[in-house]
Amino acid sequence: MSSLEDYRKLYDLTGKVALVAGGAGGIGAAICEALAAFGATVVVCGRTGAKAEALAARINEQGGKAWGAPLDIMNVQEVRTFVPEVANRFGKIDVVVNSVGILREAPALEYTEEDWDYALDLNLKAAFFLSQAVAREQVSRGTGGKHIHISSVRSMLGLPKRGYISYCASKGGMNMMIKHLATEWAKHGITVNGIAPTFVRTELVAHMLADPGFYNPLVARIPLGRIAEPRDIAALAVYLAAPASDFITGQIIFADGGITASQ
Repeated sequence: MSSLEDYRKLYDLTGKVALVAGGAGGIGAAICEALAAFGATVVVCGRTGAKAEALAARINEQGGKAWGAPLDIMNVQEVRTFVPEVANRFGKIDVVVNSVGILREAPALEYTEEDWDYALDLNLKAAFFLSQAVAREQVSRGTGGKHIHISSVRSMLGLPKRGYISYCASKGGMNMMIKHLATEWAKHGITVNGIAPTFVRTELVAHMLADPGFYNPLVARIPLGRIAEPRDIAALAVYLAAPASDFITGQIIFADGGITASQ
């Protein structure tokens, strides 16, 4: 029989090292703060080092443990160099969170090859090679680990009035990538899961949420009557990073207020 303390430890991340790509963004920052709150040492990676370092400093000021660094996730060689450096600096990488994503909006009939390639390269290709680099470290060190990718409700639902073709396609591909990596890497003690939110209140979609003609019908379709907040996603990331989720892998958890249940 387990003690109450045993259950508390299921969410304890003390001693864990978590690398968060896109950690300076709206969702990523909340995830970094949440992981640090539960005891993890967080490596905050951002496209610009200044934002990542500023967030790390804020976490440290509040009693957490964090280190900020720039990382161009689209540069595969840079990722392959950076990840081992982090593992050597901290002794390991227990958790990797990929919170990087881009939306380039245009009607499918007018979509350009350049925008398509950019979205697929960032949302899907970069996601894989980040996971690959971290998995190589985890396998070589025999530590196992947790991989968490931020997908989207748009990985399974189209959006007829917006030009989301590359975003939907890349996130749908991400979901299948997660399932495959989960099955291939399970023997190494690595779990791979995804979090698929509906719209989250961040700068990325602020211009859309400010449009009542878009926002009001959106919220009306969500059974819980609101969009997601960054902390909703951060809470799930803590679960997927913690021992509590050790038997969960290859899953896409839809943090969507019930919208996929009603479509």
